[in-house]
Amino acid sequence: MGEFEIDHVKSEQELYGSLIQNGDIHSSYLGPPGWDVLPSAHESEDYWITNALTTVQNGTSVSEVIQTSVEDATFSTSSIGQAPLCRQFWKAGQYEDAPTSKSQVQNSKNYLHVHPKFLHSNATSHKWAFGAIAELLDNAIDEIQNGASFVIVDKVSNPRDGTPALLTQDDGGGMDPEAMRRCMSFGFSDKKSKSAIGRYGNGFKTSTMRLGADVIVFTRHFNKRTLTQSIGLLSYTYLSRTGSDRIVVPMVDYEYNMSTDTFNPLYRYGEEHFQSNLSIILQWSPYQTEATLMKQFDDIGPHGTKVIIFNLWFTDDGTLEFDFESDPKDIRLRNSENSKKINSRMLISEDHIGNQYRFSLSMYLSILYLRIPQSFSIILRGNVVEHHSIAHGLKYPEFIMYRPLTGGTKEEVLTTIGFLKEAPDVNLHGFNVYHKNRLILPFWHVVSYLDSRGRGVVGVLEANFIEPTHNKQDFERTSLFQKLETRLKEMTWEYWDHHCGLIGYQVKKAPAPVSLAKSPYVGPNNPRLQPISVDRSSKMSQSPVSQAHPMFSSPAGDLLAARSSTQQCGTMRTHDDFLSGLGKGRRQSRIEPNTHAGRSIDFQPVSHAAVPLNQQEAKVLRQENRKLREKCLEFEKSEEELNNKASRLRMELGDTQKEYLRMLTELRALEVVKAENKVPVV
Repeated sequence: MGEFEIDHVKSEQELYGSLIQNGDIHSSYLGPPGWDVLPSAHESEDYWITNALTTVQNGTSVSEVIQTSVEDATFSTSSIGQAPLCRQFWKAGQYEDAPTSKSQVQNSKNYLHVHPKFLHSNATSHKWAFGAIAELLDNAIDEIQNGASFVIVDKVSNPRDGTPALLTQDDGGGMDPEAMRRCMSFGFSDKKSKSAIGRYGNGFKTSTMRLGADVIVFTRHFNKRTLTQSIGLLSYTYLSRTGSDRIVVPMVDYEYNMSTDTFNPLYRYGEEHFQSNLSIILQWSPYQTEATLMKQFDDIGPHGTKVIIFNLWFTDDGTLEFDFESDPKDIRLRNSENSKKINSRMLISEDHIGNQYRFSLSMYLSILYLRIPQSFSIILRGNVVEHHSIAHGLKYPEFIMYRPLTGGTKEEVLTTIGFLKEAPDVNLHGFNVYHKNRLILPFWHVVSYLDSRGRGVVGVLEANFIEPTHNKQDFERTSLFQKLETRLKEMTWEYWDHHCGLIGYQVKKAPAPVSLAKSPYVGPNNPRLQPISVDRSSKMSQSPVSQAHPMFSSPAGDLLAARSSTQQCGTMRTHDDFLSGLGKGRRQSRIEPNTHAGRSIDFQPVSHAAVPLNQQEAKVLRQENRKLREKCLEFEKSEEELNNKASRLRMELGDTQKEYLRMLTELRALEVVKAENKVPVV
């Protein structure tokens, strides 16, 4: 957690032993009403979910703790709207606390505080700024199930000083006041769906504080005939400028009054508390009046959320971390290395999406999700980001089923592997590993090569059987992950050895064949059986493998022999020749899991009559493949029709809700008029 230490958590009285006990009440409830006092997590990430705080000191009730007076926190009226003390993110974690009066400490209740420095140290988990933006988009993607049809990422201007700010906005379900408080606190996650990307309830805070010093959130929610809207401010600038020793998050809520057609303040803890929070928001946010605050809801619609991050961080050289000027349709990270002169061959690699995603947000967002519904759009600076499927852009693709063993359950992961269409001109390789549709590891290098072995080989897979780290930029380094890494390395080398001739590389000799005599028993049920390696330089009629045991044969034996013969003739194999050889090498197989390596082994019974039947088998396989492709196209067409129908129904539902609100408003107005015109009976 970076520089966060235990002393960042301070108690009004040194009674930690009596405060932390059974874990029945979350610490966000142990602060001033309406503010979220955020819990410590200096021990582990799991603390957010598994640990909480309970107050049982001297019989103090929970209600007494919750009703702690708002006067416990002091606010400075100086330095209105100023930027944080330091605008460079990696140096912004230090400031001095304001002195706290002894009487104030003695009069306070027994609850824990989290120091504002934790906001900064917690955000350092995001080394890469685009990874923080992706966390905000994950929230919008998870809202698709609630009707979200778009998410906007754009640059806006801070009306207070004209500096750039970052906007993200979606038309999802929005948040009611309680959900808003959980969002601005630590450790709450309302995402119960198995397909939801979010997990810890920590991403909003880490991502926003990584991008800028301050964030203001506007959200509108409609549920059970109640329309509410809430505003919350998480300001590192405010906390550091006032020297605060605790995190406070001012929030205000409004509820729609149908009879007056206005939003009225919702005094959850009294009017004085509401006005106090509102004054802090107006003092430290980009908006100086309540009217300008309310105007931010005009483009949200009946439901949705708008997040504005301002006082964006600078780089070490004093410039904004984001480059908004180079491309008006994109947001880029400043990259000094791009200014170096490079030759045309290197330029092909530099301009490829496998390199550009690190500096171009549009490139990164185009591959961020494995699948995006047609009814949903990612809009970057006014332009819809076109989804890019890495797997569809590969040439000579192969599909390998990986079967890991996860706690006794069987998993099946389809891995697509092939050459980039620009190969061998691009110096790129690696696997793009997704988790629950979200890209975690882009172009992950599982092999390192000195002789170009693996150059241009790229793969795509969705690994839901391993868990990502909390910043969603890596995976937990478990044994399952290590087995996956080993298998992907083998896939890369196997694919390269069998296909490198297709992109102009010379096919090298395979390693020496493995002797089956080392195993006491060779058969499909023997877990010690390893994949058979065939020497391409030897003739198949004299192969030691075929002589060692007549029951099993390498599936690539005929193909490798054909390649060896072609290489000896000094001619380059074409793609058609390769496919023909691949057809000859295929036979009926059955797959059995290797419990030790977590992958599959193919066993092929050898038939003396296989040679004259191979061409016919290849023809049958091509026909079956054609039929499957036709079915796939039909399914894709059906999916498109269903998505369009769902979009129409959502639009109709939105129109119906608006009409319902209008008619309900008219009904209330008629009831008021009827009540006024009613003559009392004497």
